[in-house]
Amino acid sequence: MKILLSLCSLALLSSCVSTESTLKNIDKTAIRPAIKNKAYAITEYATDTKYGYDKDYPINIGFIHEKQEDINVAYFFNGLSGPKGEKITYKKIDTCCPFPSKNSLMGAGTIGIYEVSFEGSSKTIILYFNIYEKGKILCPKGFTIKQIQEIDK
Repeated sequence: MKILLSLCSLALLSSCVSTESTLKNIDKTAIRPAIKNKAYAITEYATDTKYGYDKDYPINIGFIHEKQEDINVAYFFNGLSGPKGEKITYKKIDTCCPFPSKNSLMGAGTIGIYEVSFEGSSKTIILYFNIYEKGKILCPKGFTIKQIQEIDK
């Protein structure tokens, strides 16, 4: 039964996958930031307003195993604050946009969709994450980088 379910899932996913990736910001030479106090030590701000906000310009934190997505996304958000230093809350709300990837056992990756909010605000933001490909990890527009001494222990 497990094998049948896996084969059906593979067939369904591969039928939805484009033969060409639409991702625009993959950088196979990118190095993931150091982890300090359970946070990425992010040092640069994105100059492109699409970075993280557009499914074709996701935050590429890969290549990591699917089981490590939660912890690596947490490292990312633990290194950031809201535009005025507010605390961030986030949750994964969906996945989308299958694309071909050699870094997945099934030959395809998906983009994780996260809803983000800032303390004291009812406004939410949607950010897109890719765990299958590498890219420079930057602070998206509308966020600020936490200083190392600010990062929660």
